[in-house]
Amino acid sequence: MSSLKVEMVAADRKVWEGEAKFVRARSISGELGILPGHAPLLGVLVEGEVAIDSLEGDRRTVTVDGGFLSVDSDVVTIVAEHVDASSMQAN
Repeated sequence: MSSLKVEMVAADRKVWEGEAKFVRARSISGELGILPGHAPLLGVLVEGEVAIDSLEGDRRTVTVDGGFLSVDSDVVTIVAEHVDASSMQAN
């Protein structure tokens, strides 16, 4: 099974890094859903929730204040000024 390598970074720290099967985020163009094999993309994020579905089926969510998301060769990088990771534990 293919997977995504996800790295989430705030201005002051790395929030999370790991493997995932799906990433969902809101951009200025609308909702983004990223699966393995996604075309390269650079998106500007709006304030809202970013959800990461792990390979084990857990969903991890954080709230960002905006930022950007890039996708290239199954690597997803999410950068935001502020990240509220208080709910980062798996659901």
